[in-house]
Amino acid sequence: MAKLISLLLIAAMAVQIIKPLGLPGLKKRMDFWKIAPFALAMMVLVLMIRPS
Repeated sequence: MAKLISLLLIAAMAVQIIKPLGLPGLKKRMDFWKIAPFALAMMVLVLMIRPS
């Protein structure tokens, strides 16, 4: 699950560089870095709820 989320977020960052997504806060190509904090939060959340 963690690998899938990381691959999807990396793909979203690549798409943002090629063609901006147009979402609020993601209107320019240089805004791809704004996806990284969301990706980090998602990874932490997945690791916290994952069974040991």
